Amino acid sequence: MDLYQHFRQEEYPFIDQVLSWQEEVTNRYQARLIDFLHPREQRIFQTIIGKDDELQLAFYGGWEQAERQRALLAPFYEEIGPERFEVELLQASFPQKFVTIEHRDVLGAFLSAGIKRKKIGDIVIHGGLVQILVSSDISAYLTANITSIKQAGVRFEQIELTDRLPSQDTWKSSVGTCASLRLDVVMKEIYKISRQQALDAIKKGLVKVNFQTIDQPSFILEEEDLISIRGKGRSRVKEIQGRTKKDKIRLSFEKLQ
Repeated sequence: MDLYQHFRQEEYPFIDQVLSWQEEVTNRYQARLIDFLHPREQRIFQTIIGKDDELQLAFYGGWEQAERQRALLAPFYEEIGPERFEVELLQASFPQKFVTIEHRDVLGAFLSAGIKRKKIGDIVIHGGLVQILVSSDISAYLTANITSIKQAGVRFEQIELTDRLPSQDTWKSSVGTCASLRLDVVMKEIYKISRQQALDAIKKGLVKVNFQTIDQPSFILEEEDLISIRGKGRSRVKEIQGRTKKDKIRLSFEKLQ
C-alpha cells in the first residue's frame, strides 16, 4: 500500500491501528477516544486522517503546548470539547527544601506502580508542586497507590484543569545545516558535540528518538522527531527546509533549555 512508503517500518503497527480506528468510526458513526500519543504519533495520525472529509480528529493535553495528547476521532458533525477527552489533573506537594524531584522521578514512580506510559500525559513540576495529566480511568488507582516519589511522601489529589501550573518547558529555536539526516549527524549539529561523541552516546544506549532507544547512528530523522540524550537534554526536529547551494540540508530545530 502506497501509504506505508511514507513512514518507517517500525511505525507500521501504529499505522495499522490508525486505519482500524478510521474504519471503526466510519462504519459505526461512533467516536473513538485514544490514549496519550507523543508528537510523532500525532503527526502520523493527522497525516492519515487529514484527507477524510467524513471524520474529524482533535487532540487535547491540558496545556496549550502539551507534548503528549489524547486523540478523539469522531464523525465530522459531532461537537468536540475538552470534556470529551476524559482526563483528570492530579497534584501533589513535596518538601523542595529537602528533596529535588524531576520529571523522570515522577514518571518512574508511576511506571513502577504498573501504569502504562500511554495513560499519562505531560508532567509539570514547579514551586514544590507536581502536576500530571492522566486518563480518568486510572485516576482513583493513582491517588490510592502513589504515596512516594524519590523517598518523599506525596499524596495526589484531583484538581480543576483551570488550576494547572504554567508549563515550565522553554524551547529555544535554531536553524542549522547538516550533510544528512542521520541521527549522529543531526546530534552533532543540535548539541554541538563531535561526531565521535554522538556515536559513543548512541552505542552506549543513551539516545532515544520518540521515547525509543536507538542504537543505529544511521537512523534517519524526520520532522517532529523528539530526541533525548541522557545528560544532555531533549530536542526536536521541527522542519526540514530543503537544501542549500552547497547541497546541505537546512533544518529548524528546538532544544529544551
